[in-house]
Formats: sequence, structure tokens, C-alpha cells
Amino acid sequence: MSDPCSFSSFTSCVTRHLNLSLHLDFDRHVIRAKVEITVEALVDRFSSLTLDTRDLKVASVLANGQPAHFSLGPRHGFKGTPLDITLPFDISRGQHVIVTVSYETSPSASALQWLTPEQTAGKKHPYLFSQCQAHHCRSMVPCQDSPSVKHTYYAQVSVPKELVAVMSAVRDGQEVDPQDNNRIIYRFRQPVAMPSYLIAIVVGALESREIGPRSRVWSEKEYVDKAAFEFSETETMLKTAEDLAGPYVWGQYDILVLPPSFPYGGMENPCLTFATPTLLAGDKSLSNVIAHEISHSWTGNLVTNKTWEHFWLNEGHTVYLERMIGRCMESEQFRQFKAIGGWKDLQDSVNTFGANNPLTNLVPSLQDVNPDDAFSSVPYEKGFALLYYLEELLGGPEVFMGFVKSYIQLFAYSSVTTEEWKNYLFTYFKDKVDVLNKVDWNAWMFTPGMPPVKPQYDTTLADACIALTQRWIKAKDEDLSSFKESDVKALSSHQLIEFLSLLLQETPLPVTHVKAMQEAYGLNSCMNSEIRFRWLRLCVRSKWEEAVPLALKMATEQGRMKFTRPLFREVFNFEKYRDEAVRLFLAHRGAMHPVTAGLVAKDLKVEAGSKSSL
Repeated sequence: MSDPCSFSSFTSCVTRHLNLSLHLDFDRHVIRAKVEITVEALVDRFSSLTLDTRDLKVASVLANGQPAHFSLGPRHGFKGTPLDITLPFDISRGQHVIVTVSYETSPSASALQWLTPEQTAGKKHPYLFSQCQAHHCRSMVPCQDSPSVKHTYYAQVSVPKELVAVMSAVRDGQEVDPQDNNRIIYRFRQPVAMPSYLIAIVVGALESREIGPRSRVWSEKEYVDKAAFEFSETETMLKTAEDLAGPYVWGQYDILVLPPSFPYGGMENPCLTFATPTLLAGDKSLSNVIAHEISHSWTGNLVTNKTWEHFWLNEGHTVYLERMIGRCMESEQFRQFKAIGGWKDLQDSVNTFGANNPLTNLVPSLQDVNPDDAFSSVPYEKGFALLYYLEELLGGPEVFMGFVKSYIQLFAYSSVTTEEWKNYLFTYFKDKVDVLNKVDWNAWMFTPGMPPVKPQYDTTLADACIALTQRWIKAKDEDLSSFKESDVKALSSHQLIEFLSLLLQETPLPVTHVKAMQEAYGLNSCMNSEIRFRWLRLCVRSKWEEAVPLALKMATEQGRMKFTRPLFREVFNFEKYRDEAVRLFLAHRGAMHPVTAGLVAKDLKVEAGSKSSL
């Protein structure tokens, strides 16, 4: 078993614990650090190991306190640089050695985004956040940066005293930094073994509010009350998830709302879910992202994909659990409705990548592929579709949820491959093997494009959306006055999102129609990010020029890739405004998250070195 995304030697040794000491330098945008790595030998006469690094300045390496020889190998495109370490002694299989690396991160470390005070809500203090998934932890900590390796960690973090640090761990006290009384050291411990990609840190002018018996919400003070309202159902969701999947093992479940440049909707860092501020819609309608991140506490964090090629095991099961939470808290019809929306997102991804692109396989080969380039809704929604298809085949939601819960309990605290998952499926349903043998596994797993079977979802909640979509598609210019605000007043936010998604799958509407839609429904003033995003794409696609500045504004005032990349792409595809899209991207690139900037540059075919002409 090898990990195409890692240099580290996990056939010969495995990390059991990391002890981190981090000193954050906000002037130079670097972390001065020391990490003590407890390594267990898996072979006899063990005397050398390789760790993953990226853009790290390594000062020294010790093994049990003795100097160890080390060298950095040649740099690889996205994998970074192997750190080869030779121990001054041998150890036997089962013995431990503590490898201590003293180092400094680079100002351009891909895991870290350093924000200036102007880029924060409060405008007074700087801010730092990390995003290690998939393979960026190595730019912050030299480690075995593979999801096949799980370890506990302890950390102490020194920051200027006006700032607060939080991590993906349980808070373990704070003290004045003995080296500098203008700084505070925050301590953290993570007693549950987890993969390196879940190490996370945020430092800023943070405040928190209690939202449940084991939950707080953290953010800058400008967002904190809004966030406490938006996420008030967290404990109900946690309890629902525990009923479905078994006990929550991580102790605390806090939510941290990041500044707008955070590239994802959420990130399931243990004890501390990261969330985009684009979820703060004021109506709790976007809380499915929190249901998703809560679900990861079982599928992803407790049972983990062994390599990123098996990412669907994390995401497909998590979407399945998230929708089961929706079923318990809302209704089965609501779960079906969400599944319909997910199928559409899958069609979008397949269209974007191309139906023959091997990255649309449920289980892709990532040999020489940057996992960031492979990221899409395929592992989420093709994964969910497979699990839902199996649920229908094997006896319905209660029966299949029994399997999912059993799978979680069996593989808890370990990492798994698709093969291991499938073998257990056949074991669990041993009396239904004839049914399982009829599944076209090769088409589901290893064939690009849409799945071989489209599940028949219940369309009850979608029917109103479909009917309204059809009215707009068929409308002639003289029919436009028949559309009234009452058309959408009866729809939920979820249904309005679905209505716009359906229109995005059709030939673009004439510009007269989108203008009439604005006239009747006033969508320009809607601040729900999921609605606004689809509405602005629709307008740009119909070549309504007034929407172009609104689309570019949304693409740059927040940095969630789900929104930013398609908005830039839509404007780029509007020939007349192509240069404007590129110009605006170049003007904003410096303030964007490094991963987002890199992917938007690819989307807009901008060379890495291009400078803004502003």
C-alpha cells in the first residue's frame, strides 16, 4: 500500500504522537517551530526515515536528543520536498524514537493564510488560519503527511497577547510567555489519534459564545452573535448524529466562523469545525453544512480514507449521514429533495471535468495528480448516489444505516480503502450476496462520467420548482407580465435554490426573461449566498451586462471556491468581459487564499507569473 501523495516511509515506521511548539511571527508571516515526533519502528534494525515537508527551513534534527544526519531531497511539484533522516543508532521493531525537528515555515506556506488587519472584520488585528486538507500540513509541520497514519498531538502556541489561539484539539490552559510578557502561550491536547490533515490552528481577535453543553461558537466579535443564532441547533444535530452513528468521541464540538477568504464551506477539524461566513444567511437554511461537518466526526475523522484516491469513503458516507440527520430533523421528503439537488451538482462537476475525465471516477488514480486539482462534488455526490442505490437494493434506510453504523464501529480509529469497505459490505449482508453481485461495481467505481443507475428520488418538494422552471422556459415575451412575487413567496430557500439550479441546466434564458425575473422576484437583493450565487450565474449566462459587476463583486468579496471559481468562469466565458475577469482576478490575487488563487488562475488560463496591470 503506497500513498501517491506522500514521500514518507510508512511501511517501516508510523507516527504515534506529535508535540508541537509554535511561535507565531505576524511581522514576517512565519511560524518558528519545534516538533517532537514519537515514531514507532515497524521493522527490525530501523535506522532511517523520510518525512514530508514543503517550503520548510529545517535548522536541526535530533533523535532521542542526539544530533541526527538529515538532508532535503529534490523538490517535487505539489508533493514538496522529502526530509531524509538517518538516526545515530538502530532500534528494533515495536520500539519508539523521538525525532525532534527545529524549523521555520515559509511566508508562502500553502497551509497558512496570513491576513492583514484590513482583511478581517474588525480591521484592527492580523489573523492567521490553516487549511491542511489534503496535503498541506507538510508546509506547517514536517510529518508523515498521509491519511493512512494517525496520531495524537499536544501543542503550545505563543501569540501576541491581544490575540487568541484555537486548535483542532481540547483547550488545555494558557499562561504568559516566560520569554516575552507581551505574548501568551495557549496549550492544546488531542487525545484521539487522527491524521495530519486534521491539524488546524486559528489565531486572531476571537470571541466565543456558548451554544450548547459541549459547544461554543468562535469568531471575530462582528460575527459572533449572528453565528450563535445561525448555529443554535448544533446540539440537536449532534444528538441526532449520535443516535444514528454511535457516541461522539471528541469531547468538545465547537464551530469557528472564519474570515471571508476561507476556501471551503466547512472543514471538519476535530473539536473545532471551521465554517465560512457565507453560511450566515439569517434563516438557518444553510445549516446542512454544519450537519455535514458534524457527520465527519464519524466518517472521515474516526474512519478515514487510507489515501486521497479513496476520498469518497470520507465524503460519500458523510453526505449520506448529513442527509439522514436531515431526514430525522425534517422529513424523508426533505432528504429526497436534497438528494435531487446533489445529483444536479454531480452533473455540473461531470460537465466541468468532461464525461470521459478519469477524475470523475468514484475511485480515481492520483498518481502524479495534485489532490487539489481532483477536488469536486464527485466523491460527495457519486458516493452518496452509490450508497443510496445500495440502500434501496438492500432494504431501505433503517437496514442500510445499520450497516453504516456497524462499519463505523468496526473501522473506528483506523484508515480504510474501498476494497476493505466493499469486503465488509459483503460480510455484513452475507445473506444478500446475490443482490450485491448484480451491482456493476466496475461502472460505479472505476468508470468516468455519471453513475450507471439514476436513483428514482421522490419529487414532492421539487415539483413546485420544476413547474416554475417550465413556466419560465416556455414563456414568450408577452407572457412575462404574468410572473408575480407570489410565485416564489411560497417556496422555501431550499426550493428557490433548486429552481435556479434547474434553470442553470437549461439553455440560457433570453436577457428579457432574467430582467423580468428581477422585476418580479427582486433576487438582486437576496443575500442568501447559495441563492445569490446561482442567480448571478444565471444572469451572466444570459449576457445581462448589469449582473457582471455584481458577479465579480461576489467572486472577490468572499473566497469560498464553490462560489468564486464558477462566478469567475461565467464572466470569463462572456467574451466581452473576459479581460475584465482576468484584470479583476490579478488585482485581487494577493488577498486570496493561495489554493483558491492557484485554481482560479488555472480556470482563467493565467500564467503563474502574470502581474496585475493596475
